[in-house]
Amino acid sequence: MHNTARVMIDVKADVLGVVEAESRPVLAAFNKEIIGAMGGTPFRHVMVIDGNDERSIDVGLVTRDGYPIGMMRSHVDDQDEKGNPLFSRDCPVFFITTPTGNPLVVLVNHLKSKGYGSVTANNAKRRTQAERIKSIYEELIADGQENIAVIGDLNDTPESAPLMPLLTDSDLKDAFAHPAFDDGGWPGTYGLCNASNKIDYLLLSPALFERIEKGGLFRRGMWPGSRPVRWEVYEELKRKQDAGSDHAAIWVDIDI
Repeated sequence: MHNTARVMIDVKADVLGVVEAESRPVLAAFNKEIIGAMGGTPFRHVMVIDGNDERSIDVGLVTRDGYPIGMMRSHVDDQDEKGNPLFSRDCPVFFITTPTGNPLVVLVNHLKSKGYGSVTANNAKRRTQAERIKSIYEELIADGQENIAVIGDLNDTPESAPLMPLLTDSDLKDAFAHPAFDDGGWPGTYGLCNASNKIDYLLLSPALFERIEKGGLFRRGMWPGSRPVRWEVYEELKRKQDAGSDHAAIWVDIDI
């Protein structure tokens, strides 16, 4: 928990997507008590909407003072063609206002994993989820929104067919593709961060992508392997089970 808090402090994000949050009260308590105890400044705004996962691993958002969360739109009741819940958790849409008065829209996601079921069914589920996220994004664009980010754990690699609606068939751009983005020498985001483990994304509308000043992956809270050690970690991270997460934190600096 302390290493998770260290990452949330050291990334210095004004707007931070959170994956696998138990509930808003738990995330709010972590924000206030753990981040505060570690010497960090707690986030001003904390929001989680209950999703469809019975294990209570939901997606949420925390933001700094000056970045209030306004309207929120849940898609927890979206259904597939069989009438089942479409999203494994939810695809909440958060409308944020930046200190300059500009709008920022963030969609936080955690798509169907590759485990716990057949490969064919899981891929089909992830594809349907990606198609719906694309349509939500395009609806926002049609409504006049320009600054949109689709973020989170999409549980698949960039060349995968299930993610094609987002990565190939839309104008969303992967932050990794920006010339100012530094992956630290490892192209993945999960585990030991090999290319086959790139499953987390910051997908940005063209208006946001063009305004990236720099970006990268923050891995100090991840287990770095042992032969060889792949990146520097916190002094307190002595064992694999001490990791704050097995996913890297992806970040970009954008002035809006």
